[in-house]
Amino acid sequence: MSELRASDADRERVAERLRDAAGDGRLTPAELEERLERAFSARTEAELGPLVVDLPAPRRPPRPRDGTHERTYVAVMLLLVAIWALTGAGYFWPIWPMLGWGIGVLAGAGRLGRPCRRRSFNPGSSRARWRSSAAGDLGSGERLR
Repeated sequence: MSELRASDADRERVAERLRDAAGDGRLTPAELEERLERAFSARTEAELGPLVVDLPAPRRPPRPRDGTHERTYVAVMLLLVAIWALTGAGYFWPIWPMLGWGIGVLAGAGRLGRPCRRRSFNPGSSRARWRSSAAGDLGSGERLR
């Protein structure tokens, strides 16, 4: 890091890295809050470096989808329908590869291809952990406090 002035984008990049580390359980909520305050008050890049030096390298973003899989899927499905039509057009067997492969293509392009939401630090939130029935004398419906 250098003595160059830190931009808002630099501060936000460090803050996102800190939030990711806290979501992974590497920082406590108190450490996260303290480091975020220091990140947003940093004036130079040199002040941002120590905030993340003890954290693992940032995750690489997923590769952008260029539509290759979708185009290949459509081309193969058209070929299978053409084979089906040329061989007598009886039982529509291309439906099975369409469904099997199609689920994978749609999952990769849709919600299933994204990372899951992080657990909240707030024990009162709707995503808080529930005690198991083996955790003690609490009933299975009582929440941690």
